[in-house]
Amino acid sequence: MKRFAVGAALLLLLSRPSWADGPADNLPDQVRRIPKLGIDVPADKRGALEQQLTALKRTIAQLQRSSDARTLALLPDVQIYDKAVGDALKYQEFFDAKEIDVAFELLKEGQQRAESLMKGDAPWTTARGLVARGYVSRIDGSVQPYGLVIPESYTFEGAHRYRLDIWFHGRGETLSELNFIQQRQRQVGTFAPADTIVLHPYGRYSNAFKFAGETDVLEALESTRRRYRIDDDRTSVRGFSMGGAACWQFAVHYADRWFAANPGAGFAETPEFLRTFQQETLDPTWYERKLWHWYDCTDWAANLHNCPTVAYSGELDSQKQAADIMQQALAQQRLDLVHIIGPQTKHAYHPESRDTVDGLLASIADRGRQRLPHEVRFTTYTLKYNHMSWVTIDAISEHWQQSRVDAKLGPSFVLARTQNVTDLTLDMPAGWAPFDSARPVELRIDGETLETFPPRSDRSWKVQLHSVAGSWQLGARPVDGLRKRHDLQGPVDDAFMDSFIFIRPTGKARHEAVEKWTAAELTRAIEHWRRHFRGEARVKDDRQISDDDIASSHLILWGDPSSNTVLSRIADKL
Repeated sequence: MKRFAVGAALLLLLSRPSWADGPADNLPDQVRRIPKLGIDVPADKRGALEQQLTALKRTIAQLQRSSDARTLALLPDVQIYDKAVGDALKYQEFFDAKEIDVAFELLKEGQQRAESLMKGDAPWTTARGLVARGYVSRIDGSVQPYGLVIPESYTFEGAHRYRLDIWFHGRGETLSELNFIQQRQRQVGTFAPADTIVLHPYGRYSNAFKFAGETDVLEALESTRRRYRIDDDRTSVRGFSMGGAACWQFAVHYADRWFAANPGAGFAETPEFLRTFQQETLDPTWYERKLWHWYDCTDWAANLHNCPTVAYSGELDSQKQAADIMQQALAQQRLDLVHIIGPQTKHAYHPESRDTVDGLLASIADRGRQRLPHEVRFTTYTLKYNHMSWVTIDAISEHWQQSRVDAKLGPSFVLARTQNVTDLTLDMPAGWAPFDSARPVELRIDGETLETFPPRSDRSWKVQLHSVAGSWQLGARPVDGLRKRHDLQGPVDDAFMDSFIFIRPTGKARHEAVEKWTAAELTRAIEHWRRHFRGEARVKDDRQISDDDIASSHLILWGDPSSNTVLSRIADKL
């Protein structure tokens, strides 16, 4: 059975804005609508758009009935145009009259792709330059767009694999799918290095690539890897402004996946950024302060030992604060941050500094990612992020307290020191174990010495261990009931990074106020989800929940849990 989680209905995080504008904006009745309500589309143009949209939907429906696997796999590349224009019409998200003309252009492009696919052709799949593509999200089944810059040197045949840079876009409160796709078909972007594919993820609108936006990046990357020859050892993360914040986030949480990180401006933590950028002093509750560990990259700075990092800031940019505070955090980890500063520059990339940054990343790319580093320094606060190179933390003593593993390889031993860790896996894939194949590997961990086995014949080596009463023992911990594990560790916000279903109760709540709250708040939550994460929320009542739903989704009970009969079915599964 796949993982599932059950959360209470009071998901107040859905009511929080993705980026506050000051203390007043923290008052629920004063929060600005993001995105703003768009303009009215003139009746004649609306009619023409709806007519062309209907024609495109009709062709898409024909394609969906195809039995050809390639056609179905490429269908999201057509559906992104349908969704972009359809949502803009449905939710009044044309923010400028010029965007209406863009909608006609996108519908034309979508229809051309659809008609080509009907004939078995897909010319955009072998196009170089700017290409918009799409995938179906596992979170909510929605089609999500992403943009690519395919270099002229790319060959569609052969074995050579290409460097890939992921570029995180900045904040854009009117960055609908419609505007994003247009940009990705017209603008190369800040960086387009030679012989490099650049991936521009949409990131579910303008949420700093958090929650569903984070999953969007990973899924867009996986879609690109399936469709193009990507060098996993020469994949980087880069971004500016809000995209710089995303870059810090991805750098510290997935440090072993990138050959380099290149954050520019943005924000790297919570309290000091808001104090500097918005003159806002926070008074958090204890649980808010604890959960800041998820956002605050300063707490994870040690992980950048595993990821070469080049930061950029404009000299006059208030968001230079992000790199400055990360520099302090890295200094505590005995790392000297390379911080390129654009002279007399505000919130922009200085041309000469941009060339300097590009040159540094090119040099790092020549070496590439270290698949099996001699030393791993790994910090986490949650099992959501539990892996670094050959080290995996399987369980920790207390969630949202710092957990750490420092491990080094010797000629015939592994030296490791842990903090707040109770279960651990050390795993080196076939061909990569650096030990003598004829000698047992000695594991020296937290002052104890354990003798393990030599590498196997394929030169792989894997050892699992767990702690009992403060003493390490070889082997995985025996299963003894429910316990937190990767992707089932909480808090409830983790549900929005994977498939989930809102469950409406069919029974009557114990209190009338809860009954009223359920209806109003669920409606608001669904609208918030759609507006901020550009998808359609899955909502069922508890009588509609199937065993497959229980096995494959995070289930979020909405309203009074006492009126949800699905709880007993979940208990039976346990």
